[in-house]
Amino acid sequence: MNGVAEDFSRLSDICAASGPEAMLESLAGMLRDRHRWHALVDVRLMQARVMLGLPPTGDPGPLSAADRDRFDDLSLAACREAGWPLLDEGQVAAASMYLRAAAEPAAVAERLAALAGRILGNAADADDEEASRQLQEIIGVALWEGVDPALGIDLILQTQGTCPAVTAFDQAAARLPAARQRPAADRLVDHLHAELVDTVAADLAHRGVTTPGDAHSLAALINSAGGLADASIHCDISHLHAVLRIARACVDVGVLTKAWELACYASRLPPDVAYPGQPPFQELGPASRLFYGAQIGRDVEAAVAFFAAAAAEHADAGPLPAETLALLLWRLDRPAAALAALLARPGDGPPHGESLPPGSLPSVVDLAAAGGDFGPLRAACRARGDEITFAATLVAEAHQSCGQPLRGAHAAQSAHGPGR
Repeated sequence: MNGVAEDFSRLSDICAASGPEAMLESLAGMLRDRHRWHALVDVRLMQARVMLGLPPTGDPGPLSAADRDRFDDLSLAACREAGWPLLDEGQVAAASMYLRAAAEPAAVAERLAALAGRILGNAADADDEEASRQLQEIIGVALWEGVDPALGIDLILQTQGTCPAVTAFDQAAARLPAARQRPAADRLVDHLHAELVDTVAADLAHRGVTTPGDAHSLAALINSAGGLADASIHCDISHLHAVLRIARACVDVGVLTKAWELACYASRLPPDVAYPGQPPFQELGPASRLFYGAQIGRDVEAAVAFFAAAAAEHADAGPLPAETLALLLWRLDRPAAALAALLARPGDGPPHGESLPPGSLPSVVDLAAAGGDFGPLRAACRARGDEITFAATLVAEAHQSCGQPLRGAHAAQSAHGPGR
């Protein structure tokens, strides 16, 4: 109690001798030394008010643009001053409150990963309630706040398993653009593939089957058993189906190869255990095998033919059939054909049904530019009364002719095509 009384006396003396600014700076130092980070933010905001000639509390009244910018800068600095120490101390949710607007997500993600590594690396924390709380808060910020979805999925896989990770992906990461989903989707493909390789290898060893030297190839393991023609099941089928769907966001060749191997495994499952999917993936295993296989150079034309036929047959089934064909063609470096696949859909097609993650495809304007021909898109714009996309093609062509391609996606155009 004496210490508290001395603090008040000290603050009064400093204010009398050196003024309010010096007193507030001394108070900030005291709070920082005692790790009272929330109180420190309050003092820093008071200092900002005093610096700008504003009252220390209450309504500051109207501010000039310059004063508002200066106050915002000082506020963000205060948030960083408190947020980083809170994060290092494991108060992740509290830290996120300050860092959400004040720090770069990549920097926050790096510190979250370091904190998670320390917790998971300490065996003594395995059953510790405080460590568990910290991990849950890291997952919340990384996944649910979108700072680093892959880290969040990684931690769920390590601490809770595949089923919660798939559920969390569908509830949190699936709402993000494809590029933000991709690292988390890669983790799920890697995890399920490794899990299935281990389980299949153990099963074959139990059967006395000689397995190949490449112990990491699921396809080689299946081939070594003559295709595993029996009805044996080595993983939760719902997990397999979910990961085959989630993997559509992936573009890394190594990950796509693993997705293709998972699809090869799924293709040998008996029909009574396979779940029906949305067109063009009604038979998820075989269709996924073609989709991922074509992207690694296997049965390319057969895959294109299959998805082209599915897009034509299921034009009224929602956006997924045409989008899947377009995505495959785009990844095969056939932008003009990808654009044609999108333009072939009815302009007033149904909005319902499953679709690709946002950002999976370039805009139709970018597809036309990549294909070197704006004519088909402009014809579609005229037919559908879409003057916005038509104008975007003129802008894009003008920049292209000057050797100045537009940066990023064309803001005026979605990937769904004119009139959609």
